[in-house]
Amino acid sequence: MNRPDIVVTGIGLVTSVGQSPTEVFDAICHGKSGIVVPSEDHSAYGVLEVMGQGPAIDPASVMPGPEARTIDRYIVMALVAAGHAIADSGIEAGVNVDPYRIATIVSGTGGLAAFENQVVLRTQKGRMGVSPYLLPGMLPNMGTARVAIKYGFRGYSSSIGTACAAGAQSIGEGMRILRSGEADVVVCGCAEAPLFPTLGDTFGNARALAKGWADDPTGASRPFDLRRNGLVLAEGAGVVVLETAEHADARGAAAYATLHGWGATTDAHHPTTPRPDGAAAAECMRLALRDAGVDPGEIEYLNAHGTSTKLGDAAESLAIRSVFGDRTPAVSSNKGITGHMLGASGAVEAAATIMSVGRGILPHTHNLVDPDPACDVDLIQAEPRKRRIELALSNSFGFGGHNVSLIIGHPRSRLSRFADGDLAGS
Repeated sequence: MNRPDIVVTGIGLVTSVGQSPTEVFDAICHGKSGIVVPSEDHSAYGVLEVMGQGPAIDPASVMPGPEARTIDRYIVMALVAAGHAIADSGIEAGVNVDPYRIATIVSGTGGLAAFENQVVLRTQKGRMGVSPYLLPGMLPNMGTARVAIKYGFRGYSSSIGTACAAGAQSIGEGMRILRSGEADVVVCGCAEAPLFPTLGDTFGNARALAKGWADDPTGASRPFDLRRNGLVLAEGAGVVVLETAEHADARGAAAYATLHGWGATTDAHHPTTPRPDGAAAAECMRLALRDAGVDPGEIEYLNAHGTSTKLGDAAESLAIRSVFGDRTPAVSSNKGITGHMLGASGAVEAAATIMSVGRGILPHTHNLVDPDPACDVDLIQAEPRKRRIELALSNSFGFGGHNVSLIIGHPRSRLSRFADGDLAGS
């Protein structure tokens, strides 16, 4: 049986560098960093040296009523990103799509900051200080639930809990659902809001954060560079609307890209550190290639997980060489600009990879000045490369050893979001 082509018809983003695919991609290409020192009125001041802070959003703008005062910021960002993606795609439950044929998978770690705030109130005021809205304001499934409630999506719904791989895995699961015929449309992605004291302290005590960059915050995240010394925590959200090309064509929707395949593996090695040999990450990429039915040599660009950690970047580089040999695809990481948005990174970076394919621009890695010899792949330095490419791969790896790879190409639908003039060299 022939599998349906899966296309992306809507993208919604909330990041430290913008809220539209074009704005975010241009910031990545032009080196407009979103990494800053926390202001004195931010809860992470004195805890995080640097961070990637998203825009101010009034919760009442996405959820009127008393619950707006208690929902965690990750839910707010999920609703904003989903709203942008849904409007961008033009889908309307009950109007041009059966609401029972729309699936929702919007993942996230959950509202840990909201929980922490309520613990403080309980300590101060006793049992009656705890809000009855706490559970619907912080549970990890509430990104999905709130989106489905707001837009009337009544099909399959879920939330993926695979840490920094969650956004990419949500997209992969969306592909699986569409291929199975369980839905016509899937709204999927991830939102994360980790910029609060306790989470900052645990990352700091684990010596995972970039240090010594308070005077130059934009230089703190430097994937694959010899001077890298840790990741930069950031908040953000990325949501995409997926549907079959046939369904998109039937309703006259233009597509950004085709998702050709995906793969997922587990390191089975350690709760927080990757396998040093990158073996399971390499197998994840091979599975994605097999799922897409393409050879390694057909991948021309690889959007790396590239967190700016010593172990992570080196292990990913080994994995890439294991799959692609001495002639690797061109490789870059967006996290030099955005920081690490945990699970949301995979969804945001999938969107950036879509823009790379659509516009024929391969972004460089910001702050990559002196490449680490342990990261011996074709790293894009200094400035973007401009050329038409057919296929790209995006990697996301998470605590616990979760690995996900997505393969992205030009849309196999009648209408494209990108004109021929958008492609470098066309």
